[in-house]
Amino acid sequence: MTIKISLCHDLIDISYICSIPTIYHIMSIRDNLTRLLKEIPQGVKLVVVSKTKSVAEIMEAYDAGQRMFGENKAQEVMSKKMLLPGDIEWHFIGHLQTNKVRQISSFIHWVHSIDSLKLLVEVNRQAMKNKRIIHCLLQMYIATEETKFGLDLNETKDILESPGFRGMENIRIDGLMGMATFTCDKAVIRKEFRILRNYFNRLKSDYFQETPSFSEISMGMSSDYQMAIEEGSTMVRIGTAIFGSRS
Repeated sequence: MTIKISLCHDLIDISYICSIPTIYHIMSIRDNLTRLLKEIPQGVKLVVVSKTKSVAEIMEAYDAGQRMFGENKAQEVMSKKMLLPGDIEWHFIGHLQTNKVRQISSFIHWVHSIDSLKLLVEVNRQAMKNKRIIHCLLQMYIATEETKFGLDLNETKDILESPGFRGMENIRIDGLMGMATFTCDKAVIRKEFRILRNYFNRLKSDYFQETPSFSEISMGMSSDYQMAIEEGSTMVRIGTAIFGSRS
């Protein structure tokens, strides 16, 4: 058993002690991807988490038909973008510092981790410079871990009611993202997924009733994506179950 922990929890790998089938670690990337796409219901988006993976590994998934890839470091996604096909849809899924937005704003399609008005203002400003619209998800704090990033419901409402937000024309809030506690306790994970779904429903009702594009709930990773889908996820972020465990 191997447990990897970083201070920001970006590199925690608990797949060996949770519920990723062993078969995913011995099959090819193409076969793992094909199997997952058969399991995931139509209408649920698959973002392949390619952080730390080589260009060759990403190309194997690309050649199998995958186009949405997720990265969590600005420098890494910039480097990979230069070496990979131009029709890849890049998702930024990690904590994003405002001083890194400029580096990725010319090509990033989605930012899953909007956790402050300051960050949203900067994403909008850089998108305007590049004459683009960037899809954004508000990251909600749903876990029991203090090290997690994210907004609570009141902070989210403050952003949506702020004069600055109403003037933004180069971002589009398409939904919410949340990261459950890193635990094998399925009851805890399910409860947190339900919290995120309830947040989505409340915000949809109060602020986005007339906005069809506010439709995404990004939750679920390799060890819990099936449960996340049961609880309403429309977008899952999966890496280990496709590429195998990190060495």
